[in-house]
Amino acid sequence: MRYIRYAFLGTLGVVLISIALANRDFVTLTLLPAVAEDWFGVNYVIELPLFLVILGAIVAGILIGFCWEYLREHRMRSDKSKAEKELHKTKREVRRLKGREAEKKDEVLVLLDEAS
Repeated sequence: MRYIRYAFLGTLGVVLISIALANRDFVTLTLLPAVAEDWFGVNYVIELPLFLVILGAIVAGILIGFCWEYLREHRMRSDKSKAEKELHKTKREVRRLKGREAEKKDEVLVLLDEAS
């Protein structure tokens, strides 16, 4: 299994390096379109190699997906926590009720129950 992981990571590295070498040209990224630039009076411009833009978009998409999934499953985690608390409460009540039954029984019957 370890070798499969190394093979996958090596292949991924080769693919990413080939993408980076094929897309070394610089592109201009602007924060706002020209119309909004006139309206706000400010616009940020940056020039980056295309492979950085591609890899940055992939990383941003993965992070957004992780956050989205975390927020989506919040209700499920909350329900699980409530169910665990209820289970703990029920187990505690069962132990308490079994203790009361043991007090009511004859000593011989209690010893037999404890032995089994």
